[in-house]
Amino acid sequence: MDVFKDLLRKHFDLIAERIELLEGYEDKTYLVTTDSGTFVLKDQRLTKSLLSRLQLEQELTGYLNKEAHYAFPCALIARSGKPYVQRDGRIMRLLTFLEGDFLAEVELEQVTLESLGDMLGRLNLQSGRLEPGFSGEVSPWDLQHLELSRKGLNHVADPHDRALLEYFFQLYDTAVLPDRYTLPKSLIHNDANDWNVLTREGKVTGIIDFGDMCYSWRINELAVGLTYVLMRKDDLLGTATTVIQAYCRHIDLTSLELRLLYYLIGGRMCMSLCNSALAARSKPDSEYIRISERPIRSLLRRWVALSPEKAANAFLEAGGLQTPPFPNSEDLLRQRKEGFPPSLSLSYSRPIAMQRAAFQYMFDTEGHRFLDAYNNIMLVGHCHPHVVEATIRVLRRLNTNTRYLYEELLNYTERLLTYFPPNLCRVFLVNSGSAATDLALRLSRAFTQKSMILALEHGYHGNTVAAIEVSHYKHQAGGGYPNTLLCPMPKVFGSDQKDDGTAGRYFSRYAEQLVEAHSGEVAAFIAEPIMGCGGQVPLPLGFLPEVYQAVRAQGGVCISDEVQVGFGRLGHWMWGFEKYEVVPDMVILGKPMGNGHPIGAVVTTEAIASSFDNGPEFFSSFGGNPVSCAAGLAVLEVLEKESLQASAAETGAYLKAGLGELASQFPIIADVRGEGLFIGVELIAQGGGPATAAAVLLKNELRNAHILIGTDGPANNVLKIKPPLPFNRENCDELLREMARILSEQRES
Repeated sequence: MDVFKDLLRKHFDLIAERIELLEGYEDKTYLVTTDSGTFVLKDQRLTKSLLSRLQLEQELTGYLNKEAHYAFPCALIARSGKPYVQRDGRIMRLLTFLEGDFLAEVELEQVTLESLGDMLGRLNLQSGRLEPGFSGEVSPWDLQHLELSRKGLNHVADPHDRALLEYFFQLYDTAVLPDRYTLPKSLIHNDANDWNVLTREGKVTGIIDFGDMCYSWRINELAVGLTYVLMRKDDLLGTATTVIQAYCRHIDLTSLELRLLYYLIGGRMCMSLCNSALAARSKPDSEYIRISERPIRSLLRRWVALSPEKAANAFLEAGGLQTPPFPNSEDLLRQRKEGFPPSLSLSYSRPIAMQRAAFQYMFDTEGHRFLDAYNNIMLVGHCHPHVVEATIRVLRRLNTNTRYLYEELLNYTERLLTYFPPNLCRVFLVNSGSAATDLALRLSRAFTQKSMILALEHGYHGNTVAAIEVSHYKHQAGGGYPNTLLCPMPKVFGSDQKDDGTAGRYFSRYAEQLVEAHSGEVAAFIAEPIMGCGGQVPLPLGFLPEVYQAVRAQGGVCISDEVQVGFGRLGHWMWGFEKYEVVPDMVILGKPMGNGHPIGAVVTTEAIASSFDNGPEFFSSFGGNPVSCAAGLAVLEVLEKESLQASAAETGAYLKAGLGELASQFPIIADVRGEGLFIGVELIAQGGGPATAAAVLLKNELRNAHILIGTDGPANNVLKIKPPLPFNRENCDELLREMARILSEQRES
């Protein structure tokens, strides 16, 4: 420190009593106590544009300090007459020290937020009048150049954080970049974080550290400042609008700026977490670098649950600008009725006009957020960025069919087969679970030369003609089909049987009797490990081994329909058949396989797959196309990287325990069943019959509370809970809390 003491004495006539190094990213900053007071010493590497930047900063802070509304640090003039000292390729500046409490250390009251917006507005009013000579400079802290921060993404430790950050990177690319040349630009401070903003008695008094000052989009000033106050407030939109209103007393923001502010705040969070993850590699124990990580990570999770459209409307109103009208739901409903038959049903008594979705959230056209506890197709989350990027990347290059050789097909099927027992080694790719069922039935009949199919009552396996024939759920009112044998649904609840093998043996007898009565005629037995449309009914332990043995003994094969429960949804098992310690001859896949992209498959043995070798070739126009395969592979990669199967086990156990507690409070909840995040809640009325009306009411009341579930089962009295796997404990608590409220209101009415 002697070098600095000599510098202060020689160039500023000050005697340093104490010099303390403060933490930072690149520049070195020291707190200096002298015989004449306290100052801040900046030690910076001399760059091409630094001197012009410092001159501009000195000019700007001089103007701002003359206004006397807020305080800004100014550089002391050295003996040379310059506001700096140049030596050994470095620039030394001595700045005035501003008294006050950092914004991070005080309560964010209304007056605090208003004064923050007012200070930033006044700052930008003045800075907008200056023309910087470094407008072409590229800074990793300038939101114009957010892409530079992406290199830190892989160093963010938490895989769920990485997925959220990648999502906001994609939103930025989609929403902001197309307008990057039309956004108004200005000289901005660019770092109004809560450790740079000073306060006194609850009001903002000034700002320090102009080191990240840049010529950028004007709205970025608010994007940065808002990020650091929003992370400490529950009312995100109320907080933001307070700051925006105060800012707009001095600056007339455009509609475009305010509409893009949501995405820029998301971008600032990406920048902060990625840059800090990158910097932490060289300074792993730095408290300064990590200081904002936890609150920004929390804000990231809350920001993704906020509709960009709702945010934009709130920001536009705060800026005194007109908001666009919402699409009229009645008009959409009328248009739908004109083009579609009534048999294409809608969910809920009040249909929802959906606008967008992200992970476990969906948003309607008015910006309402819905917690999705229902859509199991979006296995790894709505619009998961890894799946989106994978499909777009391939779609831009190639989309064809399996008559050609391409890596996407081979890479995906090779990866998919690693999740199956060795004998299940052949794959047929189609474009839906229904098509997979249809193909599996064809294969079973071709392989066995038999025609009859054993299925379960209340089962559902698809919408093709062949699938409907084995789906009692779809034809129970219209009678059966001659080639379908129906075994009673093996439901433990209500059977007086115990699920310790006893119930399995009890129900398997019905199947064995049917097989025996048609011995030599049964081509296949098809069943879901947990029956979805039957009411989320797990098969009893011991049932499948007995039935599989009986079917195979007379020459048939066994099909496990994993369309709803496969791909780790059950938590402890990747596939439902693993729960029962059986290995089927064929596995049907669909729904979540492509996270919403249409893809399905039949995985089977080499012997069964060869059934088509001497007959008409198998071909699917869309099955196995490069884009579908890219989506499928991306789903498997996300499942592994984000440990979503383990998460399903943990979150599902937590939710089931919570539902069990509700059952102890509300006798209408008669049974809670399922595995992982595939859960059924059966409601029984006081008289012992199915509480169908109560189940439908609960579903619709949850919808009104912006939570989505379904109902199913033979009497439509079973609540279906099967959310995207990013669904977490906080989401469980929200669902449980609202269920308890609605059930209490029902009981009291």
